[in-house]
Parts: sequence; C-alpha cells; structure tokens
Amino acid sequence: MKKLALENLSIGLAACCVFAASPASFAGEGSLDGMIRMMDTDGDGKISLEEHAAGTKKMFEMMDGDKDGKVTATEMDAAHGKMGKMMGKKPAKTDMSSADMIKICDANNDGALMTEEHVLCGKKMFEKMDADKDGSLTKAELTAGHAKMMQKPAK
Repeated sequence: MKKLALENLSIGLAACCVFAASPASFAGEGSLDGMIRMMDTDGDGKISLEEHAAGTKKMFEMMDGDKDGKVTATEMDAAHGKMGKMMGKKPAKTDMSSADMIKICDANNDGALMTEEHVLCGKKMFEKMDADKDGSLTKAELTAGHAKMMQKPAK
C-alpha cells in the first residue's frame, strides 16, 4: 500500500459531507458552515472523529453512482455537478481535478477510490486537520485544513 500524501488530501475528502448534505442544509450559508452543521450531529460546534467518519461514508455512497463500491473521477465529477445544480450554483473551483483527488488516496493505483481507501484517507485527513489534537475539528481547523487541501500538490 503506498504512503498517503497527507499534506495534499483532496477536497473530495476535506469537504466530505458537502456533497452528501441536502441543499436545505446549506440555505443561506457557505458550504463550510453547511458542512459543519450537517456533520455536527450532537450540536456541540465541533466535529468528532465519529461524526466525520459518518459524513465521509455518506459522501462516498452519494458519489458512487453505480453502487459498485468504488468512485471514479467521472462519478466524482458528476456528484460535484449534481450538488452544484441542487444548490443553484456552480461547483467550487479548485486547483485539483477529480483524478488528482483520487490519486492521493488510491492505494492500489487502480484509478478509483475503494470504500476502504476512502475511509482510511478520511481518518488520516481528520488527524491532520486536528491541529490541537483534541479529537475534534473546530470551524477554524476545518477552514485552515480545507484551504490547504484544495491546493494541487507540488510536482
């Protein structure tokens, strides 16, 4: 299994629940606020590892268009476009393509994300973003981590 590039985890994981949340959960808010509100199931203003894992699972299931247990770049692009249409706006512009995002977590190098790869990357991403190592993510940690992870890896 190849070493994961934690410094460059993708928006596909950083925004793990943006694509799984209902459009109503984003009403009047930016996608980060909506993501926090959707994942923060206990309402404490922080995202626990368990809440993050549940959101990651929902996002993967939503992106897996043909329900075969893997997500391709085509499926990821379709999910981003679908969520943008549901929210009435274009998908966020990032430096990374869906293929770039998948490469970061694609441990078996098959060009697709398997459920296990997605779960592992989600956990590693959470640990990387948890700057104070308290086992939860605040809005500030999510904001900083999301901004860093949306950059295309340096060559």
